[in-house]
Amino acid sequence: MVISSSRFDGDIATPELSLAGWSRWIWRQLTSMRTALLLLLLLAIAAVPGSVFPQRSADPNGVTTYFDNNPQLAPVLDAMQLFDVYTSAWFSAIYILLFISLIGCVVPRTGVHYRALLTPPPAAPKLFARMPASLSVKFAKNTDVPERAEKLLRKMGYRVVRNGKAVSAERGYLRETGNLVFHFSLIGVLFAVGVGGGLSFSGQRVLVEGETFVNNLASYDSFAPGTFFHENMLVPFSMNLKKFEVDFDLKNQTNVGTPLDFRAYVSSQLTPTSKPVDSLIRVNEPLEMPGANIYLTGNGYAPHITIRDKEGNVIFAGANAFLPQSTTYTSLGVIKVPDTARQFGIIAFFYPTVDTLSTGALTSIYPAPIDPLLTMNVYEGDLGLDGGVPKNVYALDTSNMKQIAGGKSGVKGLRLTLGETVELPNGLGTVTFDDIRRFASLDVSYNPGGIWVLAFALLALAGVTTSLLVPRRRVWVRQTTDGFEVAALARGDDPILEKVVTEIAAELKKKEKK
Repeated sequence: MVISSSRFDGDIATPELSLAGWSRWIWRQLTSMRTALLLLLLLAIAAVPGSVFPQRSADPNGVTTYFDNNPQLAPVLDAMQLFDVYTSAWFSAIYILLFISLIGCVVPRTGVHYRALLTPPPAAPKLFARMPASLSVKFAKNTDVPERAEKLLRKMGYRVVRNGKAVSAERGYLRETGNLVFHFSLIGVLFAVGVGGGLSFSGQRVLVEGETFVNNLASYDSFAPGTFFHENMLVPFSMNLKKFEVDFDLKNQTNVGTPLDFRAYVSSQLTPTSKPVDSLIRVNEPLEMPGANIYLTGNGYAPHITIRDKEGNVIFAGANAFLPQSTTYTSLGVIKVPDTARQFGIIAFFYPTVDTLSTGALTSIYPAPIDPLLTMNVYEGDLGLDGGVPKNVYALDTSNMKQIAGGKSGVKGLRLTLGETVELPNGLGTVTFDDIRRFASLDVSYNPGGIWVLAFALLALAGVTTSLLVPRRRVWVRQTTDGFEVAALARGDDPILEKVVTEIAAELKKKEKK
């Protein structure tokens, strides 16, 4: 028969979907397991920049350094929220879509599984030979086969229904239960991470030996609160850094000077009238306080310096944290002196064990303060502190300042040994290198969702283990005129299916014990 092509001329008309139709289609796509797996993969990929670029919530100083080193690239990355990956709009969108997708996948499956638990095993098929595993047995004493098969299968953990001469049995519902527990636990992990992150906070503080930290917003050098965090959630306590120690390797010639251990000796109080409690903070051994964990994240030297004006009045005195620039603790520090008629600032380098290179440059050859030296370049002018804009305490803005010592100023930079006092240029007064103290960089953080993440993760592990180890299987036994036949069907791969059929047949052939 020839069909005329004229019947197919023109465009094929397709029905238009209404808004409700498009909504149903989008929902079905979003709640498919394929979409959930894709979103899970996207979430893992989206988290990669968080480990590549410094994050404001964990390393604000690293972000500042990145901006200083990459002044053109950093603003572009910041616009893409790559310094705030885990709170960015695009990461949150993937996170929320994954959350919705998993709920849309799991809730309907739970209803199906519940109905399956209430549904009796299906009736025996007409042709057992068409099943993946089957066996026909000739057996003269076959009158009690259905009754014995029912008892045997119940003993083996099957749900059993006997219908005349046929017995239907099914087991392995725990496999789907474990699968659902795994997916619900994954939702629980996402929920705990989201809520815990919203109620969490992370703050950083550089604490010099002898200084005390009080747990309030004003005491933090930087603070990153969660979305739902409020200042009232901070539990009051104080902590004093009594001493900081570092052990350096002296035995291994190839690693001389390598740090072996860091120890921060602290005393803490929950109230001003409570007895101080001495504690030790080490790397990966935080101090647990109410509503906060205190981690040791860095350390360095904080030379104590006193500056006097030309009349001998103290205009600056204190220990400034110097940032390490090398493994031997060559350290850079900034001193700002605004409370004087002529503002000035100092960029200083501290060398714990000083030595001179062939080029004439100074360096430190060992991280411990064996032969310490402090060098200073002095700048006079506007420090830029009166404009109301926050300034980095570890950087000196010299755009409106004139260098009066060191560099190309024509005046040699200042050099001070421990306990030495030298004159500042231009009659600014004197500076004294009083003492060497150490500082500890502390990270104070709290996340109430941590314990729930662990609990749901363990539950997910138990669920996925169960779903992998428990087989889902159906078994049928039917009495025939000359014996009986057994058949089995598995959902998924079941390498022992034929073995199961053989063992059931063998048990049924045995004489029932009286």
